Amino acid sequence: MRPAAARQAAAAALMLAASGMLGGCSTLAPYETVPLPPKPKAADAAIPRVGICYDFLASSAAKVAAAGQDACGPGTAAKRIDTDYSLMNCPLLLPGRATFACTPKK
Repeated sequence: MRPAAARQAAAAALMLAASGMLGGCSTLAPYETVPLPPKPKAADAAIPRVGICYDFLASSAAKVAAAGQDACGPGTAAKRIDTDYSLMNCPLLLPGRATFACTPKK
């Protein structure tokens, strides 16, 4: 194989591997993390909160809401109250963080 052909083959293999890795990134399911803290003197500051990291390109709103409800637990209603995109609490592959308030069901 000539050097130019070998470089082209290596570049093609690298692009194939990179596209496979990027495609695999969207298969990560939403998971629980630290929620966004309430604002000072907020009326709902005493209500428990949960945070959900998710891939905003691959995870549907329903999937994120279901993860929030699972994290809140039975006997509660998870209400989405905020969303942020900081890499402080969620990794690069799941950069969205949804914060849910877990209010008791009536």
